Amino acid sequence: MAGSSYVLLVEGDPAHEARILAALREGGFGNRVVVARDGIEALAFLSAADDYPAPRPASQPAVVLLDPDLPRIDGLEVLRRIRAEVRTSLLPVVMFASACTPEDIREAYRLGANSYVRKPRDEREFERASALIARYWLGLNEQPDEAIRF
Repeated sequence: MAGSSYVLLVEGDPAHEARILAALREGGFGNRVVVARDGIEALAFLSAADDYPAPRPASQPAVVLLDPDLPRIDGLEVLRRIRAEVRTSLLPVVMFASACTPEDIREAYRLGANSYVRKPRDEREFERASALIARYWLGLNEQPDEAIRF
């Protein structure tokens, strides 16, 4: 995956993870996803430190698809820390939330989210939303080159 764009999926719900991955596979993006299952794992993956337990791609993800309701460190704190680090401060982050209030949305944008998407309850719409997010961020969005991002 080095040199190619990919999604960092940060999802604490195994059922949602499976549905998102199925949608991405069906949309042709299945091999362009890295999964973190909690906030600590996501931050370790994005860290410049060499303490992440598995090999990482050479480049940063094209987008972080971030569930706000995560174990260990919640998604808003993950977002706050992403924005606080120079090397990840411009990384696109899409909040993908089951439940959201106007306050949740406002806080996510205040912290620097690029988008906030409510997870549809309908399974088909959920998968469609997942695929559309990947298609936009991996296929349409223009990224700054790596030298500018870090």
